[in-house]
Amino acid sequence: MTTSPPQVNGHRRPLPVITNWQAFLAAPAEEPAVATTAPEQQPEPAEPAIDLVAEAKADAIRTKAYADAEEQRARAEAEAEAVRIKAEGEAKAAEVKAVEEARKLKLANDKAAARALEEQKARDARIAESERRRAAAERGQQDDERAHQEQQQTAAAAEADIAKATKTWRKYAIAFYAVCAVVALPVQIAAFWDENAPWLVIAPLMLEGAALVVTKGAAAAVAANRPHWHYRTVAWLFAFIAAGINLKHGLDAFDPATAIGTAFASLAGPGVWDLHEHGRIRRRNGVPTRRERRAAKKAAKRAAEEKAAAKLFEAERQAHLENAARDAASKLDADRKLMFPRVHAHALKLAADLGETAITPAIWKQAKLDVDGAAPGESDEILRMRNRAAAKVEAARLNKPVSTLGDKASSQRASQIPAGKKPRVYNPPARPGRRRPGDTPKYVDAARKQASIAAKNASTEEQK
Repeated sequence: MTTSPPQVNGHRRPLPVITNWQAFLAAPAEEPAVATTAPEQQPEPAEPAIDLVAEAKADAIRTKAYADAEEQRARAEAEAEAVRIKAEGEAKAAEVKAVEEARKLKLANDKAAARALEEQKARDARIAESERRRAAAERGQQDDERAHQEQQQTAAAAEADIAKATKTWRKYAIAFYAVCAVVALPVQIAAFWDENAPWLVIAPLMLEGAALVVTKGAAAAVAANRPHWHYRTVAWLFAFIAAGINLKHGLDAFDPATAIGTAFASLAGPGVWDLHEHGRIRRRNGVPTRRERRAAKKAAKRAAEEKAAAKLFEAERQAHLENAARDAASKLDADRKLMFPRVHAHALKLAADLGETAITPAIWKQAKLDVDGAAPGESDEILRMRNRAAAKVEAARLNKPVSTLGDKASSQRASQIPAGKKPRVYNPPARPGRRRPGDTPKYVDAARKQASIAAKNASTEEQK
């Protein structure tokens, strides 16, 4: 059974009721019969017939399209459901895998945490010890930093005060220069005033302006670290010219007080500004102030005193060391003379022969070799004592009596046979009575020949 969409173009569509498909299909076959009989009866014109086949085909097409759309929608929903189910399965698998990995990771983390805890305890002990050692160093460093910061703050405050004072001093110098120019200009203008030539009043303005310009040039030269003495000289020249004009015209046209006051004003303004520049030049060149010079002089005097004291102390120390060395040498010479009189006498002869005033270590060593045949620290008595002590130690180690220790002479050899490079020592066997010629048993021929060969070899080696 097929259905059509319930709406078409937004309007509800009536569904046709199809009762018999055969009727629709058979209707076109009866049309010729009706058409042949229609002229005879001459019926009234009928309304146009509805093409039911076309409508049925259209309805079938619509039904098929709707069915296809429903099938596609169902297929899409099925595919979406499959994708969702697959995604859920993958998510669950990933979740299970993540849980398992988290469990394994937790076990590994627990083991690592246990090891880390043990290592942390050991580290804590080491860290605590290092922290205790570092605390003292940090306290000392903090004290040093605090002192350094306080010193920096003090220096910064001093620099700020200096900058503020310098700025104030510059403003006051400029203001004073302007006031002095205002005081000095009227007398100069009066000196140059002429009704027939009024333009001459520009001369004093030019004079004061030239002094100001040259002063600014000197300031620029100071800032650029260039020579400035010629600028200052020209500025003072203009100031003296202005002061001379004020003094001359003041005395002629006014009273002495006006003349002297205006002349002083012409000199005071440039003078104060030159003082300002002089101080700036000395600060730029690093010229110390009077207080700094006094402090440096005191420091130099204190350093000289400390140096003289250190020099005196070093001289006294050297004298003490020389006296101590001289006393030690005298005591050593007395001990040598008392303990080794023969060696000491021979050493004095060697020193005199070699041109030495005292017995040096080399001379004493040579004298000891000449007299005792051994180097300092050794002698025949010392060697015997050392050998006896070594024999006692060896006997104690081997648990043997001292008398038999070191007796390596063979009992198979008679005293007549020399023993290689060692000097021959006649040591006859202990026998009662007196030795008689021929009391020693004679050797066999082979033994006699061997003894002769041994004696000959021994004499040859001794001659070599």
